[in-house]
Amino acid sequence: MPGRGAAEQYRDREHAGEVLAERLADRTWVRPVVLGLARGGVPVAARVAARLAAPLRVAVARKIGAPGQPELALGAVTAHGPPSYDERLLRSFRVDEAALARACERERATARAREERFGTGRELQVAGRDVLLVDDGLATGATARAAARMLRRLGPRSVVLAVPVGAPDAVAALRAETDEVVCVLQPVDFSAVGQWYGSFAATTDEEVARLLASTG
Repeated sequence: MPGRGAAEQYRDREHAGEVLAERLADRTWVRPVVLGLARGGVPVAARVAARLAAPLRVAVARKIGAPGQPELALGAVTAHGPPSYDERLLRSFRVDEAALARACERERATARAREERFGTGRELQVAGRDVLLVDDGLATGATARAAARMLRRLGPRSVVLAVPVGAPDAVAALRAETDEVVCVLQPVDFSAVGQWYGSFAATTDEEVARLLASTG
């Protein structure tokens, strides 16, 4: 819904998850599995998984930052599979290939360690199932793109990216990487995901572990 204002913002990630779950609940899903992008996507995904009576898992993707601008994603990588890069940004920054490879391996190692902590290091069993990849919002889409490409390799019936809020251009770009993007809010004045939340405190590893344990 483009053009909605800050008055429409979510109280917190749990509220956003409830709104997103409402949007998804009236659909027919085939053996759905819900994956929350670690870490902020997991509280949102937990509400979706509960509403759909689906298992909750964690997808770990790590941003590969630009030289001198670590918050700007040149791409992202998961614990398994090749990295995903924004070719336009790579050309713009003229990144040294060796430095880029080192950054990729560093973030891949972090992703593997986080998977082990969350108990998701084994291969995801999603073949023939509808996979809902959930995050708390979509800014550049770098980590969501890497996660979607990783999931494609596992043979799911479909990959649906579901987010409470997203930048319209990122939403459009991710449609080419997934079977569908479900995005509740697409504000024309989007500048950051946290702008649309009343409370946007960082999600901790402990909170992720608790949510996974509470869903069995």
